[in-house]
Amino acid sequence: MKSAGLHHRLPSFHTILLLSAAIRVALILYSEWHDAHSVVKYTDVDYRVFSDAARFLLSPGPGDTNRAQGPLARLLAGPNAPLGLNLTLGDPYTRETYRYTPLLALLLAPNAWLHPSFGKYLFAACDIFNGILIYRLLVSDILPGIARKDTKSPGKDKKGVEEGGRAREHEALATLYSAIHLLNPLVFSISTRGSSESVLALFVLLTLYAALRARWDAAAFMLGLSTHWKIYPLIYGVACLGVIGGGGAATKRPATWRAYLGTWVNWRTVRFGALSAGTFGLLGVGCYLIWGYPFLYESYLYHIHRLDHRHNFSPYFYLTYLTYPAADAPTHDVVPLTLWSRLVHSPLVSFGPQMGLALGMGLVFGRRKQDLVFAWFTQTVVFVIFNKVCTSQYFLWYLLLLPLLLPRLETTRRRALAYLGVWIGTQALWLSEAYKLEFLGRNVFFGLWVRGLVYVLGDAWVLGGIMGDYVP
Repeated sequence: MKSAGLHHRLPSFHTILLLSAAIRVALILYSEWHDAHSVVKYTDVDYRVFSDAARFLLSPGPGDTNRAQGPLARLLAGPNAPLGLNLTLGDPYTRETYRYTPLLALLLAPNAWLHPSFGKYLFAACDIFNGILIYRLLVSDILPGIARKDTKSPGKDKKGVEEGGRAREHEALATLYSAIHLLNPLVFSISTRGSSESVLALFVLLTLYAALRARWDAAAFMLGLSTHWKIYPLIYGVACLGVIGGGGAATKRPATWRAYLGTWVNWRTVRFGALSAGTFGLLGVGCYLIWGYPFLYESYLYHIHRLDHRHNFSPYFYLTYLTYPAADAPTHDVVPLTLWSRLVHSPLVSFGPQMGLALGMGLVFGRRKQDLVFAWFTQTVVFVIFNKVCTSQYFLWYLLLLPLLLPRLETTRRRALAYLGVWIGTQALWLSEAYKLEFLGRNVFFGLWVRGLVYVLGDAWVLGGIMGDYVP
């Protein structure tokens, strides 16, 4: 770890925090001016969807118009409501294309009565808090663990001096790594445009924060909340179970399959699974009782059979585009598909390799608490690469964990530049072709798909390099 004198050359963490906060506030203020004067909006379409959903939730209509459809909501809003409560809630799913938990619309309710940009400030604040969590994890958990392994015990007379200097170096390194998140243009541009990814990122980091401190009940609760918010954090549960069952510091695999099975099925793992699933279930049941089937369908069932033929990085998008049913096609012209064709055309075709790789990496790498960040990072990367829909927004899912992983990587500057070059280059190659489709209207779907395959191969190569550079 070449970090001598690093604390003399870097700004303090508080300076980085103030700079990152100023950037986000400036961009939010600019977005308000830009949206008022330009046809092409800075604000993401999703933010308008969130805001509309929040307004619908707060403004139930007369009769059954825009009313929460759950059994509990109907009971409390009816003339026979207990204690004369007569509580009426609107339905956020009245807003078409709102396919998130109703808790997000509830969280953004101040958009309707306080300020339209409240949600952006909230998302930006989550960004900042995520940077603070990354810094604290680096200072208190990750960097000290590396130092204990890599440094020899100093003499008695030098122990205090060595520890003080090491603490300053840890703070400087933590500032450097957390700045990768706080000052990342992709991170602050997405949150200030109105994407809610930073809220989920906060839940994921809080789950990791609890797990690295072996507070497994808190980690289980946060994992259940994260999975309710968006389903993909479910994959992290596998790695957590391996750490819990193995005692958190296992270095050798059990000798027999019975012993191996015992590390996965025991009181500690069952407790964690029950608490996590129970949190997810209670949140789901509560939302269903209030908002009914629309919540169940839009938040979960829709995503199972979702067909998205719009261009994206996914290797599956071209097949979806070719087989996507035309809106004006007469039903009598539709040719029945064979069983094999239905299987190939199914949106679930990506589910097997995606979940097989993501869960498999959790099984393989989720054995020690010290390797939990590495396990989660590899799981997330393969989940994103092989997802049936993949956009730049999804890259934030694994970039969130990168600052926590970097201290455990031993690589050369040349390899690091190669990884960065391939990661950026494959995206630039794809975007240059997507520009022709999006803005010039050219039929370049096949070429875009080929470049998407190049992106998949490039990112897989980068992931393989990082896995090779990781020091367990």
